This record gives sequence, C-alpha cells and structure tokens, in this order.
Amino acid sequence: MKRNLKKYLAAVFAAALVLLCSGCAEETTQEYAWVLATASPEDTVTQIYAEKFAEEVERLSDGAMRIEVYANSSLGGDTELIECCMTGDIPFVVQNTAPQVSYLPRLCLFDLPCVFDSIDELHEVLDDEQFMEKINEIYAEKGLELLGMSDQDFRVMTSNVKVESLEDFSGIKIRTMENSYHMAFWKAIGANPTPMSFSEVYIGLQQNTIDAQENPYEVIVSNKFYEQQDYIIQTNHLPHLLSLIVSESFMESLEEDEQTIIREAAATACAYAREQAQERVADRIAICEEGGAEIVEISDELRAQMREASAELYEEIRTVVADDDLYYAYIGE
Repeated sequence: MKRNLKKYLAAVFAAALVLLCSGCAEETTQEYAWVLATASPEDTVTQIYAEKFAEEVERLSDGAMRIEVYANSSLGGDTELIECCMTGDIPFVVQNTAPQVSYLPRLCLFDLPCVFDSIDELHEVLDDEQFMEKINEIYAEKGLELLGMSDQDFRVMTSNVKVESLEDFSGIKIRTMENSYHMAFWKAIGANPTPMSFSEVYIGLQQNTIDAQENPYEVIVSNKFYEQQDYIIQTNHLPHLLSLIVSESFMESLEEDEQTIIREAAATACAYAREQAQERVADRIAICEEGGAEIVEISDELRAQMREASAELYEEIRTVVADDDLYYAYIGE
C-alpha cells in the first residue's frame, strides 16, 4: 500500500505539472487534477467510461474541475485501487464489481449466474432508483459512493472444446477471477475452475495450462485471447458490470455545486458507456471470427440447465445479501 501511495503521489505531481504547463494565465480552482484510476487496458469501455466522465466534469465546470485518468493498472491492480479509494488516497475508480466482493460481501448479488437473457433486462434493474439506493447503502459501509454503473455486455467463455450441452463443460480447466462465487458456478456446471493472474492467461492458453477462460468480448479482443482459442461459447453467464466509485471523504470535501457537477457528469458518462458497449460488441465478435474463432450460441435449454445446476449458489448468495427485497428485485421474481 505504501508503494502504491507513492505511485499515486507521483501521479498527482505529474497531473499538477500538466495543469501548470497548459498555460499559467488560465485560472483554475484546483491545484492539481484529481485522479481516476482503472486496472483495464485503454482500448476498452472501461477507459471510455472514465474519459467521458472526466470530459463531462471539465465541461460542466467550465474547466475549473479536472480529472486525470490513469489506466492499465498504472496505479495498481483492482485490489489496490479499491483499497486506496476506501482510504481516500485515490478519489475515483472505475472497475468491475467482482473484486469488490472481498470488501463488500453483499455485492455478491452481482455474481448470481444466468439471471438475464438480455442486457436491456439488466439496465432496467440498474435504472430502478430504489434498487440503486440499496446498492449505494452497501458501498457506503466502506466509505464509498457509487456514482454510476455501466457494463461491458456479458461475460462469455472462450474454449478449445466446443460446448453445446451441460456434459460438454465436464473437466474443462477454465481460468476464473479469484472470486469464490465465480468458481462455485463453474464447479456446479462441471468445469474445473482455476484462478490465475490475468497477466498469465494468454500464455496459459498458448501452453495449454488451461483450456478456457471467461471475459467480455472487450477483454477477449484487447488481449487477443481468440488467437489461442477455437470457440467462443456465448454463455452470457454474468454481466460484466463497471462501477464508477468515489471516496465519500473526498466528496464531502467538495462544495455542493461541485458535487452536483460530479453526479451529473457521472450520469452522462454511464449512459454513454452503455451505448458504446453495445455498439462495440458486433465489431469485437467480427474480430474474433476473422481471427479464426467459431461463435457458438447456446440453447435456452442449456441456459436453464446451467441455472438449475447453480441452485445451491443462488441460496448461498441470497443468505449473504440478507435482503430478500434486494435479492428478488435483481433476479426479477
């Protein structure tokens, strides 16, 4: 953490130089640009989300408020980023919800598999004010505020084994995140989940250390996983959610009009990121196909079997969430 904080302070200093060198005659209420960090590559919806938010903050404030975006784990991985946001060392972070579950266990709600048949169904839930108020109460437990939640469409499976039935998952060694609920899902449907550092995934696929991995198309293309996989199985087992979070202590240090600008900018950026995610999916699928991967659609029957096999996981998550209204609002029952 100390090493990461030094990185952060260096970033703040660099951002300050950017402001100073951009023209001393230009007045600004900030001594330095506020930092927004992500662990994702630049050519992803995560980066689009972050940059649009920064642009909107600057536009709405007539240049008086500025945010500098640091991508690709330049200030640390997902774990370091959420820890630094909770302590207030980094004001803004955009990241997937999965690594946040270690700190905010009730967010495991978003790890429920095979809930949605379309991304529009997900957006309908996320746009419900009462639902999001409850979610923000979870973030507030660790001194965070959720400014918005977008996505990178669904997570899908890439594999060297063609999967068309539940039995086909049997024994497939698939790389997952270090998230117990993700691992439990793959075990439930017969696969062999294997946590692995993300930086090792491409080599793992190349050397057949693992047979498969799962990610949204954005990540599959940006990391060229399709080069090492014969099939992309459209499991659509989880939406890849992107949360824009801010340190509550940082927000409380701002004037009311500045807080309003940040929240308005976040709403615009969230809507824009969702649009971009949908527009980019078809293009990413085409890239995978051109690279030699076959896209495999799964049947409604198989999706139902995957969900049925996950029944125990559903009950476990329901217990952890400890709020049936919230739980059933998410799954639509």
